[in-house]
Amino acid sequence: MDDKNLEELKDMEAEMVTVEESAEEIAAAEASAEGEVVTDVFAQAREDAAASLASAPGPKSKKRHKDLAHGNAIAGLLFVAPFIIGFLLFLLYPLGLSFAMTFCKVDAIPGSGLRLTWNNFDNYNKIFRVEPEFTQYLWDEVKRMALFVPGILVFSFFMAILLNQEFKGRAMVRAIYFLPVILSAGIFVGLESNNALLASVKDAAKNESSLSSITTTLENILLTGETGNKFFQYVIDIVGQVYDIAMASGIQIIIFLSGLQTIPPSMFEAAKIEGCTSWESFWKITFPLIGSMILVNVVYTLVDFFTRTDSQLMTLFDQTLLQRFEYGKVAAMSWVYFMIIAVILGIVMLIFSRRVYYYD
Repeated sequence: MDDKNLEELKDMEAEMVTVEESAEEIAAAEASAEGEVVTDVFAQAREDAAASLASAPGPKSKKRHKDLAHGNAIAGLLFVAPFIIGFLLFLLYPLGLSFAMTFCKVDAIPGSGLRLTWNNFDNYNKIFRVEPEFTQYLWDEVKRMALFVPGILVFSFFMAILLNQEFKGRAMVRAIYFLPVILSAGIFVGLESNNALLASVKDAAKNESSLSSITTTLENILLTGETGNKFFQYVIDIVGQVYDIAMASGIQIIIFLSGLQTIPPSMFEAAKIEGCTSWESFWKITFPLIGSMILVNVVYTLVDFFTRTDSQLMTLFDQTLLQRFEYGKVAAMSWVYFMIIAVILGIVMLIFSRRVYYYD
């Protein structure tokens, strides 16, 4: 082997040593980098753990939260305390006494007050079997409720949507539609019922031949045939009572207006950008978000309807109490009426509460 070949072998060995050294340096660098990464991961984990421990509610934070909840509970009790005290002092005993009267014959003794004589269910037997006026009037009130309550809700909802639009003189129009609440006060109702001028105007409107003939002709057209007769008759009955419905819709309009004004306008803007029509926006946005106000108005309208003083049932109560002095009988009527109202309200709450959407 000549000198030239030896030199080539030495050069190759030197290159191999250089490559091995470079590989060792690369491996060492990689190991160092992995160690630094692991160190950084553990350091970040320690920092996160320290931050979570620092943000975790300690004993002082838990005590502060407990004190806040306790303070809110006390504030709530203070707000309802006047009602609770008034109920215990002024309502609990009369309620218990009236319930006891339903099972007794009550006689008014001059100078001694009331004398209760136990007679089991005789008062209930009289109102349900002996004198059928109560059941008849009660059934009539339930039927009128089925007519008036939906009409009031639809009318007030429609008017609230109109009054929620932007137009000139909106405040004045809202005030005008709130006038039925003022006019439904006791003094105005008395003026309306005892005013000869208003009575003559009402009689003149009833006796107007052209108006009555047009209305009669329209009713005959709509009620011709067998399909839809009940629906058209229901609509005609509501239209015939539109004055009473408008008079009873003031509070409901305000409640619906307050609910409509809480809906964020950004929802309608986003729906419009997505190509949603006004009709779809009403059923997908307005109607679901106003559901809680619909429930409030349904309950309020039912209570307001059943407690009005111009019904035949209330007149029967007054006659039984103030003219015939049958305290036990009128107490039984009142409790039956109360229980029926409570059952109707319970059914309505059960149906509507499951379909109400509450927006936060």
